[in-house]
Amino acid sequence: MPMTTRLRDTDVYGHMNNVVYNEYFDTAVNQTLIELGVLDLRQSAVIGLVVHSQTSYFRPVSFPDSVVLGLRVGRLGRSSVTYEFALFRGDDATAAAQGSYTHAYVDRATSQPVPLPSALRRALEPLLLKSA
Repeated sequence: MPMTTRLRDTDVYGHMNNVVYNEYFDTAVNQTLIELGVLDLRQSAVIGLVVHSQTSYFRPVSFPDSVVLGLRVGRLGRSSVTYEFALFRGDDATAAAQGSYTHAYVDRATSQPVPLPSALRRALEPLLLKSA
């Protein structure tokens, strides 16, 4: 998924601030789920809430860099999904950052955990990391 950094992403040190990476990751997940037809931001009865996240940084990204974000599913559980990301600057072959976060899926109205809807599971299975 290609993206372009924004001026506001850059902090006083001249590189993209660490918290912004999670915004990019969140955008990648939600855009993917919307495009797969399994998320309606305003109406879906089941939603994913981030319960864990981590990011490792390898080289700086700045404005106005073009970036490409790769997304895969690392784990598809009964009521949770772990998404994994790699963010590449421009045409770099090596990631500038890698991260993951886990969505726990809940009923929107009650915030109680629920099993993954079958349509969501089917949509994510092709993105699931295959073990070697």
